[in-house]
Amino acid sequence: MYKFLLRPLFFSFDPEKIHHVTFSLIKFTSKIPGIKGLFRSLYAVENKKLERQLFGLTFKNPVGLAAGFDKNAMLYNELGNFGFGFIEIGTVTPKAQQGNPKKRLFRLKDDRGIINRMGFNNEGIEPAILQLKKRKGNLIIGGNIGKNTQTKPEDYTKDYLECFNALHPYVDYFVLNVSCPNVGSHAKLNDKDYLEELIGAVQKTNNTFEKQKPILLKIAPDLNDTQLNEIIDLVTATKLDGVIASNTSTDRSGLKASQERLDEIGNGGLSGQPIKAKSTRVIKYLSEKSNKAFPIIGVGGIHSAKDALEKIEAGADLVQIYTGFIYEGPSLIKRINKALLKK
Repeated sequence: MYKFLLRPLFFSFDPEKIHHVTFSLIKFTSKIPGIKGLFRSLYAVENKKLERQLFGLTFKNPVGLAAGFDKNAMLYNELGNFGFGFIEIGTVTPKAQQGNPKKRLFRLKDDRGIINRMGFNNEGIEPAILQLKKRKGNLIIGGNIGKNTQTKPEDYTKDYLECFNALHPYVDYFVLNVSCPNVGSHAKLNDKDYLEELIGAVQKTNNTFEKQKPILLKIAPDLNDTQLNEIIDLVTATKLDGVIASNTSTDRSGLKASQERLDEIGNGGLSGQPIKAKSTRVIKYLSEKSNKAFPIIGVGGIHSAKDALEKIEAGADLVQIYTGFIYEGPSLIKRINKALLKK
C-alpha cells in the first residue's frame, strides 16, 4: 500500500513539508485505539534469534532508524511500533538552531536518493530531554550529538560535552557526529589530533557517571584508504565502542539526475541507493583491516533485504535505514528481519 498509494501522494509535495505532515499523521493515528497493535502486527517481527548483543546492550533486532529522521525525539515511541530494533535521535546541539536556509531537502527519484543540506536544524537539548522523558517500553535509543554552527573552534568540545552530560540519563548510546557535510566550519572535526582530544574528553566525562554509555563515531563514506587506516588507529587507540559507516556523501558521480538538476540543487549530502557501494566498501575495509576489532553499524543505501545482508556480510553488526525507509516504507524493516531469520 505504501509504495503504490502513499508514496506517490507524499512525493507530490515538498520533501521537508511532507516530512512534518507525516510526523503529525503518525502521531495522530497512533492515538487511535488498536492502531499501535495493528502497526506492530503488520511490520514487527518478534523472534529471539534476531537479538544482537553489542557493547553491553541487547538489541531486539539489528535494524535501526538512522539519525536525522527524528531529530527532536518527537516520534520515537510511535516509530518503534514499525518494528525497529533501535532508533537514533538527533543530531542534537546544545542550543536550538534553524539550520540552513530552505529549500534544503531534495529527492532524486530516478536514483532513489536524497540530497539534504539541513544544517543540524533542531530544537536543542532541553526540548529533546522533555520528549525523552516520555519514553515507553524498552526500545534502545541512541543520541546523535553535534556542535552548534556558530560555535567557535575552541569551544567545539564544550558543545559535545554539554550534550553528552545532559542526555546521558536518557539515551542508551551516543554517536559523535563529526562527518556531516552540511554544517560549516567542520574542518577541525576531521583532524585526527582533535578527534583524539574530543573522544578523550567525552570518555573522561563518561567515566564520571555510575553507568557508562557506549560511544560511537560516525564517519563519511568518501574517506580514502589512508584516512580509513587513521580511523582504525584512532578507534583502537581510544578504545571507542564502535563506528557508524557511513554519513552522507558529497560525491555526485554516476547519478542519473542531470547536471542541470544537480546544479539547481547545489551542495548537500547525498544519501540512498547512490552511496550503497561506497558505504559497503568502507564497512568491509574497516572490518577486514581491523580484524573485526570494533563493532560497526552499517548505513547507506539500504532499500531491500539484500542490501542489508550485503552490509552485514561486509562486516556490519547492525544496520540503519533512512532514505530506504522513505522510499520503501515500513515494510522494509519486516523484509530485512525476515531475511535474517532465513539465513
